[in-house]
Amino acid sequence: MRRQGSRWRPGNRFELLENGEAFFPAVLAAIDAAEREALIETFILWEDKVGLALRDALLRATARGVHVELTVDGFGSGDLSAEFTSTLAAAGIRLYVFDPQARILGVRTNWFRRMHRKLAVIDGTLAFVGGINFSSDHLADYGPEAKQDYAVSVRGPVVEDIHRFMVHQIATGHRRAGSDRARQWWRHWRRVRAEPTPPQPPAGPAEAQFIVRDNREHRTDIERHYRAAIRAARRDVTIANAYFFPGWRLLNAMRKAARRGVQVRLILQGEPDMAIVKTAASLLYDHLQRAGVRIFEYCERPLHGKVAVVDDVWSTVGSSNLDPLSLSLNLEANVVIRDRGFAAVLRERLEHLIDHSCREVCEQRLPTPRWWEIARSAVVFHVLRRFPAWAGLLPDHRPMLHHAPPAGGAPPIADRPGVESVTEPSDS
Repeated sequence: MRRQGSRWRPGNRFELLENGEAFFPAVLAAIDAAEREALIETFILWEDKVGLALRDALLRATARGVHVELTVDGFGSGDLSAEFTSTLAAAGIRLYVFDPQARILGVRTNWFRRMHRKLAVIDGTLAFVGGINFSSDHLADYGPEAKQDYAVSVRGPVVEDIHRFMVHQIATGHRRAGSDRARQWWRHWRRVRAEPTPPQPPAGPAEAQFIVRDNREHRTDIERHYRAAIRAARRDVTIANAYFFPGWRLLNAMRKAARRGVQVRLILQGEPDMAIVKTAASLLYDHLQRAGVRIFEYCERPLHGKVAVVDDVWSTVGSSNLDPLSLSLNLEANVVIRDRGFAAVLRERLEHLIDHSCREVCEQRLPTPRWWEIARSAVVFHVLRRFPAWAGLLPDHRPMLHHAPPAGGAPPIADRPGVESVTEPSDS
């Protein structure tokens, strides 16, 4: 298989969707308008008002003959009830679970190689990419723990790449030897290869690439795009990222940009959903600030965004954090966009966060580091430098597909009728 997102696609139109208030109505309306097909991938699907609204929209779609495929992660969506999944299966919706693993003493064991993407393609013509899960904690009425996040809707030729990628993930995820379902999907994939996704007409002025991170051929694609954009920056780099603990080369690119006069601003979590997030990021503050990087902590609610703007033309939106999990382990997907109009919109929204909801971490508040802090930083940086190589030694989680009936009670999600297990597909 050729490298995903290996070329720029001109003629696309992007719309920024901020938080669940914008994202959920747009996706649900697209599903309700679907005529042929709806493909959905999400890390987290909760059985709350958002998850139930998605379920109902998918049920309405299948009732009018739309083909529906829904993929969730076994770690992020492992608590769906048997009633929820069986309702989908009974309607003919194909529900897949990436890496479902049994719990040991109630503790989840599938910590690594999570399917962290958030994607949707409707009728092969409209796509959604971002960081927003199908859960109510992306809505303001959830309370103080409601997340600040971003996604995009897109029309145009890059949708072909997103659609082809999603079909390939499902088709090649079926590996059970002798399985009729596996054979059916391989036939489907051969047909897709023989009959490529119909070309999409130009829809707007944006050039775009769809890029992914996996554990085979695309291990560093997203990070490489970040580094290239920062190295090319001449005026401004603004990054908003929820989980920030990037590799050495990405940190170095930020420091070098700031030292040559580029305004480099980071928007990070000030009220994190997990305390370790802020603790880890703060280990890097001194190193970055002494090079001139400005750091802002978003304090209104937990930040969950994964976006960036460089020099009023380059931007990215997606699922990838800038931490070891996203950069070295998880399966991620971003769009990279070259369009002044979209960049201006995203920049304005990030400026609004800085002006109204952030506090700047002032360099003068940082005392001169003590010897043990210098030693600690040295250890941290060496770990960051080598983590991608070490990640290859961690469990790869390649479960076989199975389709077993429940054996009393509420079985694990992967053992229910209509629920299938998907492993990370090969890129060969």
